[in-house]
Amino acid sequence: MAQLAVNVDHVATLRNARGVNYPEPVAAAVAAETAGADGIVVHLREDRRHINERDVRLLRKIVQSKLILEMAATSEMLGIALDIKPECVTLVPEKREELTTEGGLDLITHQNHVREAVATLKNAGIDVCIFIDPDLDQIKVAHKIDADMIEIHTGAFCDATTSGQKQREFFRIVDAAKIGTKLKLEVNAGHGICYNTIKTFKGLAEISEFSIGHSIIARAILTGMDQAVRDMKQLISAL
Repeated sequence: MAQLAVNVDHVATLRNARGVNYPEPVAAAVAAETAGADGIVVHLREDRRHINERDVRLLRKIVQSKLILEMAATSEMLGIALDIKPECVTLVPEKREELTTEGGLDLITHQNHVREAVATLKNAGIDVCIFIDPDLDQIKVAHKIDADMIEIHTGAFCDATTSGQKQREFFRIVDAAKIGTKLKLEVNAGHGICYNTIKTFKGLAEISEFSIGHSIIARAILTGMDQAVRDMKQLISAL
């Protein structure tokens, strides 16, 4: 059964919208773990638009499963990761003007820079995942620079508006998952996955973990975090 890593960024987004100290993303992480989450994900952005260093440091002390830190491959973020030492770092592209991560990291263009970041993190005992589009050339570079795992960007599939487009994008994900597995990379998937789109992954055993945030937090507002996580775990167990 694939695992579920719950991203609690948008609990912090809601907190920061009013400039107050609630809701508490750390409490949301505890609730998610209690409901069965296999990991907690946070993206520490350069502009600190939601998660901040205080959140990450508290999560490092509290999280009992595994802490996954999403970040850009900058010297600032590498320093923070080496200090906090999450179980895993997922390297992602980042632009200030984007609402959310818009695509995978371009390893063909940034191969040497990312290779150095991967080596630095692995030398510190931190597993390294790279967030990439379902592109075979990108996956081959991820393998070449010694990443432990990849997270396939599923946004184009989840956001597709026609059945034909959805099918084409899903086939890209399937091909990417299979080639990643053949290259001995652990293959994860994330971005835009909701309670409906998760069902499409039935039978795709190559996916080791789904990283899901927005849809779970959105449901948790209405049902509570416990129920929202349990509902997603149940859907994943049926894949």
